[in-house]
Parts: sequence; structure tokens; C-alpha cells
Amino acid sequence: MRKLVVLLTFLTLLIAPAALAKDDNTIIVGLQAEPVTLDPHQITDFNSSRAAKGMFNSLVEFAQGSTDLVPGLATSWEVSDDGLTYTFHLRKGVKFHDGTPFNAEAVKFSIERQIDPNHPYHDTGEFAYADFTFGMVKEVNVIDDYTVEIVLKEPFAPFLANMAMHSASIVSPTAVKKYGADFSKHPVGTGPFKFVKWTPGVEVIQESNPDYWDGEPEVKRVIYRPVLEDQARLAELEAGKLDFIVNIPPDDLDRVKKLKGIKVQEQPGMHVWYVVFNTQKEPFNDPRVRQAVNYAIDKKAIVDGILQGTGVLAENVLPPVVWGYNPNVKNYPYDPVKAKQLLAEAGYPNGFKVTLWVPEGGSGMQQPVAMCTAIQAYLSMVGIQAEIQQFEWGTYLDKVFVDDYESMAEMHVMSWIGDNGDPDNFLYILLSSEQWPPYGFNEAFYKNPEVDRLLRQARVTSDVVKRTELYKKAQELIMADAPWVPIDHETQIVAMDERIQGFKLHPTGVFRFEKVTIKK
Repeated sequence: MRKLVVLLTFLTLLIAPAALAKDDNTIIVGLQAEPVTLDPHQITDFNSSRAAKGMFNSLVEFAQGSTDLVPGLATSWEVSDDGLTYTFHLRKGVKFHDGTPFNAEAVKFSIERQIDPNHPYHDTGEFAYADFTFGMVKEVNVIDDYTVEIVLKEPFAPFLANMAMHSASIVSPTAVKKYGADFSKHPVGTGPFKFVKWTPGVEVIQESNPDYWDGEPEVKRVIYRPVLEDQARLAELEAGKLDFIVNIPPDDLDRVKKLKGIKVQEQPGMHVWYVVFNTQKEPFNDPRVRQAVNYAIDKKAIVDGILQGTGVLAENVLPPVVWGYNPNVKNYPYDPVKAKQLLAEAGYPNGFKVTLWVPEGGSGMQQPVAMCTAIQAYLSMVGIQAEIQQFEWGTYLDKVFVDDYESMAEMHVMSWIGDNGDPDNFLYILLSSEQWPPYGFNEAFYKNPEVDRLLRQARVTSDVVKRTELYKKAQELIMADAPWVPIDHETQIVAMDERIQGFKLHPTGVFRFEKVTIKK
């Protein structure tokens, strides 16, 4: 009997490998890792952002499939002639999922909770994006229930784009006051989907919001499940246990594209995968050593051999799809002889030993263990002995985003996916010395006064042509200093049940199911 059951199960999978996992109103998403938080103000990783996105809105939203700005919880806005005052007119009649009204006080609460250390609910979280998103905010003024005024300390070109980011989401003040630091486990927003349950290590369940201001979604339930192994995630898609997955193993991509009942979407990614040097510790406080490592790694071989078409070789720290990209800046070619020469000049003719931290998986991390194993082998060829230490994703983030560079390994790897389509969201937040942790994500602890000046000037310049010139110059200096080894820009690729209709990949990498339908 057991053999018969097994045979029938096998035949069922062959006949309908991509049957929607629960029912015709549910989409089950396979994530790369467990979300770290569902509080949008505390999110620093991709899996959390993907799982939380549908529950929240911001004043300004990104359009479906692009980083064009459209009205969200604000129906319109004006900017003063001096560029310092933004007046937002709020959407009326909107309620949070807990039934409390959305209004200007909620906007003020959501911003000041993050930036005011004396705010009574500032201690309910750690807000890593707060300085980047709102560091230029002088004050938030409630004009009336449906008008809010945000005054800046100085003109800030990316401000509206920042207001569409996850950190600018509007949360329910009532829920934050009720749950305190546990708001992450009981998230309440105004979005198209409402929180139902989070079982750590198992799933996050959300249901459609029947009172959503832009119309109730046709998809009635979305479930996010962490499936850490890429092969396991793919197997569950083929078995019908998942309906939508990310990070298809490169070896399987061509086969998946031919599977009956499954479709694949892909587009160039607003992403960069890179090796980070601790530039404040020996030996990487010497730019010649950093340049040597760049020459020592055959980046193209990694992209071609390991990623197999799921990423494109990085020539720069900024992805080509982001405006302001400098095509004339070139990455370091593979040249182990040059690498050894630079090491000798820097006083390391026999190389040295370093520690290389690596996550087991995680947001935009592609194939981190395989990639770092290859990097380790290339480094050994020039005398650098790199000891790989692996960590679970959440633990890894806690280790690399700290304010003490002495506690950091000499090298680690990271990826970044743009949040708003503006170069500021790559170059400033990742490479300005004003953004050393905990104020931002410059975990290389890189500092170049001229780069800082250029990035700062670009932030307060409204002219796009002038901003582009500033960013191009900054890229030249950054690549010469080599605080990273940029490896590749991941191609956005998802596979899904073919009955999921109307889904659009978004440049920021989040998943938006509010306009999706399921073909019966």
C-alpha cells in the first residue's frame, strides 16, 4: 500500500507540478531567509522588506514596476520655493488595520518616533535608516487632521524619493503604544494586506484588507515562508508547495524556464554584491592592499562560472540601471602578478592571514558560500590566507552593522539593493563617512574627505545634470580607493505558478501583490 501511495503522489506531481499550494485565493512565497522584523522603521534586510511591504503605505509611493513617484497616503504635495518646506495633503477616510484613523498626527508620530531620542516611543526599536531618510528634517508640523508640513534643515534633492521608502511607512501610533518593542510582532499599517500571524521559522501570514483605500486585493491571503536552501525552494515550487520563489539555482534556470505550469520573470537589478574591507584595520588601511585584492580575484570567472547568467559583472560600485552611473570607471582586471607587486610594495611580500565573514544566505546574497570559496582560492594564489567563518543571516547582520570597527573581521561580503532609484541611496549611505554604523551602512568604515564633499554637495543640488557630474567624479575616487571589491549586479529573477497574473517585478525588489489576480 505504501508503494502505491508513493507512486500516486509522484504521478500527481508530474501531472500538476505547479498547482497553487493552498487555494485559488492564496499565494505562498518562498523567501531566502527568515524576516528579521516586520516593523518597517527597523528593516535593514530584503526578506523583512518583502514580507512587510504589503502591510504599509507611505505618503508617496513608487508606481507599479518603476521608481516613478505617485500619490500614496498623500493625494498631493507642494514644495516651497527655497526647497525647505514640503506640505502634504492627506487622503481622507483611511483607517489603520486596528480601526484607528490615519491622520497628520500619525505621520508626525511615525517620523519623530525614529529621529527624536526624547520621543516616548523612540525606545521601541533601532532605526538604522532614520538618519539617512530623515536626518535633514528640522520639524514636522500638524496643520490640521489632513495636512502635514515637513520642514528641512537644508534643501535635499532625494527627499521625495526617500519618502517612498520602507522607513517612511506610516504606522499605527495606537499599535506602537500598545505593543511597544513587540510592535514588530504585531505590525499595523494601512496597506492592502493585514497581519494575521508570524510563526518564526515557519511563516508570516497576511490577509487582504477589505477596507483598503485603493480597493481590496483579489488575492485574499499571502503567506511568506523562509526556505533557506535554493534547491529546496525550487523543489517546493515544483511540488506545488510554493507558488512564488526567488533565487533560482543558476544551474537550474534554463530547466525552470521550460517547466510546464511555471513562468519566470527577470530584469536587470538595482543591486550590487561586493567584498567589504575593514579600511580602518591593518592590512586594509593601506589602499595598495585593497587594490591588490581587487586584482587577485577573477570576478568574471565567478560571474560566469558560479552565477551563470543570473548576474552581470560589476565595473563599478553603482549599478548601470541607476542614473548617474559612470561608464568610464572600470573595475580592476584579473592580474595576480599586479596583485603580488602591490602586496610587496605595501610590505606584505609573503601575504598575510585574514578572516572572511560569510552569511549562509540572505537578501540579495546570491551564492555567498560558493562565491566566497572561489574568492578564498584566488586570494591563496597571491599569498593571502583567508579563513571563512559562516553565520546565519540575522546573526550576520548583527555582526557587520556595528559601530566598533575593531570588533569587525578584516573582510566580509554584502549586497545592496537600491531603495529609491537615486544614486544617493547607494553612494552616500554606503560610502560617506557620515554613514558609518550606526548612522548608516558604510560598514567598510571608508573615509575620503573629497568623496564626502562631492556626495554632500550632490544631496543639496536640485539640478540633475550637476548631480550626475558630482556622482561620476565620486565614483572615480571611490574605485581608486578600492574600499570594496564589486563583483556583480544580480539580475532580478522570480519563478511563479503561471496562473498568477499581473505581477510586475519592481526595481527595489519588493513584491507587490495588491494588483495581482489568479487565473481560475
